[in-house]
Amino acid sequence: MQISKIFTVLIVLILSSVYTFSQGDTIIQAKILDDGSQDAEKFYNAGTEFLRANSFQSAIAEFDKAIGLKPQFDAAFFNRATAKNELNDRAGAIADLSSALTIAPKAEYAFMRGQTKLLLNDVPGAIEDFTTTITLDAQYAQAYYQRGVLKFENGEYASAISDFTEAIKHDGTLAYAYNDRGSAKRESGDLDGAIADYQSALKIKPDMPFTLNSLASAKRKKGDFKGAILDYTQAIKLKGDYYIAYNNRGSAKLDAGDYNGAIDDFTKALQLNPKYAYAYNNRAAAKYKLKDYQGSESDCTKAIELDPKNGFSYLNRGIARELLRNESGACEDWRKAVELGVDSARNYLGDCQ
Repeated sequence: MQISKIFTVLIVLILSSVYTFSQGDTIIQAKILDDGSQDAEKFYNAGTEFLRANSFQSAIAEFDKAIGLKPQFDAAFFNRATAKNELNDRAGAIADLSSALTIAPKAEYAFMRGQTKLLLNDVPGAIEDFTTTITLDAQYAQAYYQRGVLKFENGEYASAISDFTEAIKHDGTLAYAYNDRGSAKRESGDLDGAIADYQSALKIKPDMPFTLNSLASAKRKKGDFKGAILDYTQAIKLKGDYYIAYNNRGSAKLDAGDYNGAIDDFTKALQLNPKYAYAYNNRAAAKYKLKDYQGSESDCTKAIELDPKNGFSYLNRGIARELLRNESGACEDWRKAVELGVDSARNYLGDCQ
């Protein structure tokens, strides 16, 4: 395999889902039949009012009373779980949701339990609950979407694509499902499919800078540097402090031979995030192209200080040091690169003692 003289790193932002609870969506209104539980209904209604007012402890106290009078009151268990989640009582929320599910197997109960388990980093449990949600309601788009996200994070791209497709089938307005399906397709090597999905996401929700960044990265991977630069620029217009997009635009400019423009973008990324090691390594690559070997060595050294386990920074610094006639330093760097798993650095060790 031909080894390039300088390795550049491209960071592609992949959507990370944030799991939150919106009270307006998680309060269930229940109609109590005239079965002698009128007091339970009264306490329940008081609890929902406290929940809407963000008085979570008071809401729990009222739901406690309702459940005490009517132990099979599934909606009270569900809403009490909502209040407990707002107070970060995840275990208590899961217990209440389990009770609600036992009494009345409803998709929304299983879905919230899956979200709650995810907040506890119980990914297998969350996947199981999202699957239960789908079993209870085969058109529950958010359950397909959330399960797809977790499968994506597990590297199960084909299965994730299937879930995102189902989510889109049942709710065509889910821009994030298009975005994430695009990322799964990109990881599977389907760049054309990824580009189409990113573009669909942006038609629904044009103000997503991370989607523009991902679209640009797919175009860059296909060799469309001009198109990539335009999309990175649009992402930056939407989010002025998007240092990853600056770094990635710099990489596209580097690919296109605009070395000074690349340096400007890497420098801007570092102004926004001085601890962003990738931008130092990439700026070193651009400086190398301009034969600024001292500057390249300096940037590699800074990248190593920030991320001492990135073997490519050692490889690159070794190349710069060789050109600065620092053979012993170059050999030391290449040995370190090999130690860190960069096998290509062995190609440079031929003359090292």
